[in-house]
Amino acid sequence: MEYTISQLAKLAGISTRTLRYYDEINLLKPKRINSSGYRIYGQEEVDRLQQILFFRELDVNIETILSIMNDPNFDSIKALEHHLTQLMKKRSRLDNLIESVKKTIAHEKGVIVMNNEEKFKAFKEQLIEENEQQYGKEIREKYGDDIIDKSNNKLRNLSKGDFERFRQLEVEILELLEKAVQTGDPSSPPARELAAKHKEWLTLSWPEYSEEAHRGLAEMYVSDERFKAYYDRKGPGATEFLRDAILRYLENK
Repeated sequence: MEYTISQLAKLAGISTRTLRYYDEINLLKPKRINSSGYRIYGQEEVDRLQQILFFRELDVNIETILSIMNDPNFDSIKALEHHLTQLMKKRSRLDNLIESVKKTIAHEKGVIVMNNEEKFKAFKEQLIEENEQQYGKEIREKYGDDIIDKSNNKLRNLSKGDFERFRQLEVEILELLEKAVQTGDPSSPPARELAAKHKEWLTLSWPEYSEEAHRGLAEMYVSDERFKAYYDRKGPGATEFLRDAILRYLENK
């Protein structure tokens, strides 16, 4: 069966503009161009588009999709198996979050009584889901699924006090970063305090802290534009300063 560009767009629930863009960047070329100049897509293109949309659903950026799918060694079956695994994990996280929110609503209505640990479960799941959506791909590629899954589970099992400390440290790190950057010295006392707090924050969620992994994360902050944008809110060069402060702290412990 063959489809015009408008028919395929309707079938897939995307715009014809998106399909034209995929053609332009050599991600999804039409099977042929008919005598009237219209793009015509066949079954092979339909299947390829499905793979592309699976990747997009998992928040894989378009440059990475292009690189993966244009690799001559691309294996569609392995890709589908990977999609299934990741989607099942995503469904599990959402199911847990939905259940926590339902319990919270019931508690507020007086239908059930939640203990303190249960009350924080929804916030933990929300934090994990947000982290997965924003940075999941990069940190899983760098550290592996096993480490990140263990990290998420450790966060889930934090006590009420440790979870409150974890969230408070996030605030303190950003506040201290803004002050430390103004010194211009990543070895200054505020910079050392900043790095120490960052280490404490990591140890609350990482299953196994190591200085090597800490250094790697600091370098990733600088190389990844989203991390860089997050920390640079505290001043020009704030991300590089945080990295340097962490590296100096680990060198001079």
